[in-house]
Amino acid sequence: MGWATGITVYLVIWWTILFAVLPLGVKRVENPGRGQDHGAPERPEILKKVVITSLVAGVLWIGFYFVHQADIFNFRHWAETY
Repeated sequence: MGWATGITVYLVIWWTILFAVLPLGVKRVENPGRGQDHGAPERPEILKKVVITSLVAGVLWIGFYFVHQADIFNFRHWAETY
């Protein structure tokens, strides 16, 4: 796997995990002020979610890398066979 492929796979994993983590722990504002969205989170804690996303994406990417290097799933072979 080349470096560009590795970065691309990491970014795809990262964004997917981010969208899964974003709604966790979100609480609405009890009494929103004038002009404030009723569904806006009180404390979004974005930095915490970015750190969690980066750690989980890193672990998943390492797993993907080892599966790819061990040639456990060879998609090129499957494409030629079927």
